Amino acid sequence: MRLCFLVEEQYRHDGMPLEVIHQLRAWDHQVDVVWPGRSLIRISEAIQAGSHDAWVLKTVSGGPGLTLLEAAASVGLTTVNDVRAIRGVRDKALAAVIARSKGLPVPVTYAAARPEEFAEIPEAEFPLVVKPADGSSGRAVRLVATPDRLPAPVEPGGPDGSAGGLLIAQPYVPNSGTDLKVYSVAGELYATERCSPLHPAHAVRERQVPLTPEVARITAEIGDVFGLDLYGVDILLGPDGPVIVDINDFPSFRQVPDAVARVSAAVLDLARHGTRGRVASVGEASVREVSLREASVREASVREAAPAAPAPPFTVPSLPRPARPAAAIGGGR
Repeated sequence: MRLCFLVEEQYRHDGMPLEVIHQLRAWDHQVDVVWPGRSLIRISEAIQAGSHDAWVLKTVSGGPGLTLLEAAASVGLTTVNDVRAIRGVRDKALAAVIARSKGLPVPVTYAAARPEEFAEIPEAEFPLVVKPADGSSGRAVRLVATPDRLPAPVEPGGPDGSAGGLLIAQPYVPNSGTDLKVYSVAGELYATERCSPLHPAHAVRERQVPLTPEVARITAEIGDVFGLDLYGVDILLGPDGPVIVDINDFPSFRQVPDAVARVSAAVLDLARHGTRGRVASVGEASVREVSLREASVREASVREAAPAAPAPPFTVPSLPRPARPAAAIGGGR
């Protein structure tokens, strides 16, 4: 197969997706890499129907790669993830509205262009978590205890990273200081826990943990609602149950067993058979896809007994896996 990876500058040393690219090449697939942030791209010729079996994006929110991915989709090329799904989660304000409208457990969300506007939120809803609507990697996320401690106004491109864009605020969900990160690799679910960026002093060893049926169901529903195939979900276990605090397309897949081979095989499968978004628009999953997701939830429940060694979801018997290079490419974010 012939694939094109769009890799933003921020991820030029990351294992995701660079190790996936090496794995696919080792399996004798042709992989072209485009660096949107530091390349002159003759898009009239580079993006053509039939040029690649699929285009894959690993980008930052607001980066130039998403426009190129949309251009590829506009001429009928398969994209991983589907471009509409990516747009739906890259804007955290939009994602919150879509998720709540579908009954997913997302905190009440406020939006404003300037942080001082959040002072109008009733004090009873404080503390607040304030972050850029287009943020990523925990960038510029702040816990604000009281209205008088809201961030000071910033100029576009200011040090808080907001770049003058939309901000969102959500009431803080009391929790143990541990974030639950659930990854979906084309329907196979894996749960990990890590230290919350809001509680850096709380020591937590990042590790794979059992996946409960409730969290599995919520994660599967996110894939259905947004049309995502490769994604991660940040979940807090609050006093009233699991709460979704972030959704990421093509995340790091840290702590997923044999992540490089699994993600590589998933990319090939999606390139061959198409992504969910090519069958259903965002929020309109087909009956077939819903049934597949329900099956994945049942399989995830079975894995609870042995979370460290789940059954491999993909097999590529005709494509031998190479030995890991001595100098491994930088680890995933």
